[in-house]
Amino acid sequence: MGAVGLGCMPMSWGYSASQRHGDRSVRTVHAALDAGVRLLDTADMYGPFTNELLVGRALKGRRSEAFLSTKCGLLVGDQHIVANGRPGYVRRACDASLRRLQTDVIDLYQLHRADPEVPVEETWGAMAELVTAGKVRSLGLCAVGAHAPRRSGADPYAGTIRQLERIQQVFPVSAVQAELSVWSPEALEELLPWCAARGVGVLAAMPLGSGYLTGTLKPGQGFEPEDLRARHPRFTAEMMAANQPVVAGLRRIAERRGASVAQVALAWVLRQGPHVVAVPGAKRERWAVENAGAAGVVLDDRDLAEIAGLPPARGSWD
Repeated sequence: MGAVGLGCMPMSWGYSASQRHGDRSVRTVHAALDAGVRLLDTADMYGPFTNELLVGRALKGRRSEAFLSTKCGLLVGDQHIVANGRPGYVRRACDASLRRLQTDVIDLYQLHRADPEVPVEETWGAMAELVTAGKVRSLGLCAVGAHAPRRSGADPYAGTIRQLERIQQVFPVSAVQAELSVWSPEALEELLPWCAARGVGVLAAMPLGSGYLTGTLKPGQGFEPEDLRARHPRFTAEMMAANQPVVAGLRRIAERRGASVAQVALAWVLRQGPHVVAVPGAKRERWAVENAGAAGVVLDDRDLAEIAGLPPARGSWD
């Protein structure tokens, strides 16, 4: 079975600004490490830059306890995000991340998005040079989301797999990060089998459905304007209400197992293969410790069958 990591993004970016507290976030990272979590995942675009600074501060004196993952390739501007895969930029971005993270080496350096104006092989080649230079230990790719535009009937990750096959010719891919959860299982179709067949790890992003699969969010509760969920098609009041049966099913299993709803959702992700690491986000010590405990929740065939029988999640695009 895989392991549980810690996604650090919500501590600085993407979710409710009023819930961001630097000192509490540092304590959350420490609590996760104390609970046995090893993978910490961040990116230079989160903030931008402030999340890496936070993680660097949290790891002061504890760097050896963590497997540190960060990303490059996206630039955040006013009301827009653009890709930059130029080799010179990749080299500068890595050096800047090392400074912010207060470390000599990044364990996993991921390409957040390929630049449509730069052949991905050129970007990947520059990242491979960082491994040779000893600044990075391994390389990963973030998959394009399952709900990105695609041809009808095509596998949602077909484009990502084509990219992977190209960059594998340049330098080995160690990990792929992709959304994977009970309500977003699309990566199971082709992406996970592709990775498993090649010994490539999978970092399961948003394994708790951006908080929905914890069972703590209520339909119509609203989100702060800068919260990504305020514009997400599954977080309208109507769709949150429509997807309650998904949470109800997880809650039934949680009651049987003596676990939390979130732990069951994470345990399902971990059952998808020994090469899968669930990377839930957390802003509080309590949630980081609870999430780490999901590694000890074992789902049996009955549990898995019940989850497989849950209605598919709906969004306002449906």
